[in-house]
Amino acid sequence: MKDSTTAALSGTLRGPKLGVMPCFLGCLALAMPRLVLFLVWVMSDYLDRAYETKIWPLLGFFLLPLTTLAYAFAMNYGAHQWTPIGIAAVVCAVLVDLGLFRTGARSRSGREIVVKGEKLD
Repeated sequence: MKDSTTAALSGTLRGPKLGVMPCFLGCLALAMPRLVLFLVWVMSDYLDRAYETKIWPLLGFFLLPLTTLAYAFAMNYGAHQWTPIGIAAVVCAVLVDLGLFRTGARSRSGREIVVKGEKLD
């Protein structure tokens, strides 16, 4: 008899199909979402199942990469239906993506360059 992990990986369990997005890539997505988005695009059809066109993942790569991955997860998890887990994933990803934009802009604007005690403009 197969245990539930083996059954889930082979796709024999009933219920929402998670697809092949390993937990490692999910965790790595928080640190390097663009790299993970590229790897998922190259190595699987995970994004193709979630998006009908290629333009949304392409725009998502440049604008909101974590949100793009979260939406792909939500659509693959719920078989193109919104579920509470999918909604939570997308909302959290949007907040993280927007927080990263704001933090990045703040750190660039407040940066001073000092060389040998002299401030450069």
